[in-house]
Amino acid sequence: MTPAATVLAGEAELEAIADRMAAEISADHPDGVVLVGLLKSGIIATADLARRLTVDVEVDFLALSTFRANSGRIRFLKDITTDVSGRDVVIVADLVDTGLKLGFLVGDMQRRGARSVRVSAMFDKVERRILPVAIDYVGAEVPNRFLIGYGLDYAGRYRNLSALAVADLDALREDPDVYVDQFYGSNRAFA
Repeated sequence: MTPAATVLAGEAELEAIADRMAAEISADHPDGVVLVGLLKSGIIATADLARRLTVDVEVDFLALSTFRANSGRIRFLKDITTDVSGRDVVIVADLVDTGLKLGFLVGDMQRRGARSVRVSAMFDKVERRILPVAIDYVGAEVPNRFLIGYGLDYAGRYRNLSALAVADLDALREDPDVYVDQFYGSNRAFA
C-alpha cells in the first residue's frame, strides 16, 4: 500500500503566507528592494512575493552548491547579474534548514556592498539549524521531515504543487512517482 503524503499547507494557506510576508517586506522597504531568489526551489516563493510587493522590486536569481560532499565549501552555479551595492536586498529561500548556505550568502551580499541584507524563508526547519542565521521574514515553521511541493522536489518531481506536503522519503527512493496519482490525479488532495 502506498503511503499518502500529508498536506501541511494548501494553496489558500500558502497564498495567505505570501500575502503577509510581502506586506512585511513592502513596509520595511518603502524605497524598493532587490529580491535574490535561490534556484531552483525558491523560484515559486520569489515569484509569489514579487507579485505581491507594493514597492519597486528588482528580481534576480542565483544557485549555490556544496563544493564537495561534507566539505562545508560552497560555490556558485549561477550568480546574480544585478549590482546590489548600496541597495536593500532580501534573499528569498523556500526552506531554511542548517543555515550554512544562507549564512554564506548573507556574508557574500554584504561583501558586495548591499546597504542591508535580510532573509525571507517560506519554511523554516528550526530543528536542523547548525548556523544561527537570522531569518527576518518567516512564512511557517515546519517539522524536520522530507517535504515536497511549493518549489521543493524529489528527483525533479512535485516542485510545481501548489501545496506543501510531508512525503515518505523511503517510498520516494523506491518509486519517485509514488505520489503522482495523489497530487496530479483527478482527486487533487490539496485543492
